Amino acid sequence: MNKRVLSLDAFRGFAIAAMLLVNNPGDWGHVYAPLLHAKWHGWTFTDWVFPFFVFISGMAMTISLARRAQGGADKAALLLGSWRRAVVIIGIGLLLNLIPSFDFSSVRIPGVLQRLGLCTLAAAPIVIWCGVRGVALWAVLLMAVYSLAQLCLPVPDAEGVIHTGMLEPGKDAASWLDRLLMDGHLWKQARTWDPEGLPSTLPAVSTQLLGVLAGYVLASRKEPAEKTMTWVMAGLASLWLGQVLDAWLMPINKSLWTPSFVFAMAGWALLVFAAFHWLLDAMPQPLARARWEKALHPFVVFGMNALFLFVLSGFVAKMLYVIKLADGRTLGGTLYAPLRSSGLAPVNASLLHAIVFVLVMYGVAWLMYRKHWFIKV
Repeated sequence: MNKRVLSLDAFRGFAIAAMLLVNNPGDWGHVYAPLLHAKWHGWTFTDWVFPFFVFISGMAMTISLARRAQGGADKAALLLGSWRRAVVIIGIGLLLNLIPSFDFSSVRIPGVLQRLGLCTLAAAPIVIWCGVRGVALWAVLLMAVYSLAQLCLPVPDAEGVIHTGMLEPGKDAASWLDRLLMDGHLWKQARTWDPEGLPSTLPAVSTQLLGVLAGYVLASRKEPAEKTMTWVMAGLASLWLGQVLDAWLMPINKSLWTPSFVFAMAGWALLVFAAFHWLLDAMPQPLARARWEKALHPFVVFGMNALFLFVLSGFVAKMLYVIKLADGRTLGGTLYAPLRSSGLAPVNASLLHAIVFVLVMYGVAWLMYRKHWFIKV
């Protein structure tokens, strides 16, 4: 653990590349179904992306916080440093939401970066002061509290009708609390609920803590092959538990971040990371491992500046449809026009636009990697 774990960088890079792909189609009306979020219950490939980021953040916390705290570092200083980073991430997320209008009266308060920051705020003291059992207990406790509120608390929907345990858009307890605290500042496509709302951040913290538990395996003295098998077995068990909870407790749902979603996505994260770890860090044949390192190097490049690339891509995507040319068309619409009229099926033209966007961002990532520019918060 005295050097960077190549598989963790590659896993992080896979997540950011996937996020760039699903966030930037040429036309939202023409997108392959796996590249869209599930409409409500259920999941798609796109629903992997955000929980993978949260899970990876937890794995990194084991290395950056837990091991240092156990090694005698000043725990208060570790906590303050982690909280400072979390606050900066939340601030960047709010700034992205303000662009381009800077309308504070209607700005969306929740968001992807805001949730990442809040998860870090909540998870940091648990990681620093609790061991493996404490982390696992907190992960379960947070999901239990959230489930009790969602299933047992009678709340009014946006029209004032009282519901108990109604897990439909805008009718659940978490949406009620989000409207109570942030009315007028929620996701504009819904207005009555938000997929990154405040209450559903509780089980998202559990996702991060499950990543911390996976990080304990990474930091252990086990042999690389034994670590890989541990993640595979844990991943399969987590997938099974997610399906059980989907049937018996609450459906798998990304917008509600249900406990079944927590375990299902953690299961997939464990399996995907296990594959990266085997190929890049654990494979006993040096020549084969070197070949995989070369093949997966683009993911490593992405992973070295993942947070910066996410922020940059969000800014660029907004500017493409804010900047208008002399004929009144947006810059993004003008750039997409040749693909739209190329003769490709609309869904393929839209996908090609997303792929080109990913490649442009990779060019930025590759330049930064070559220059050894690694931007940390």
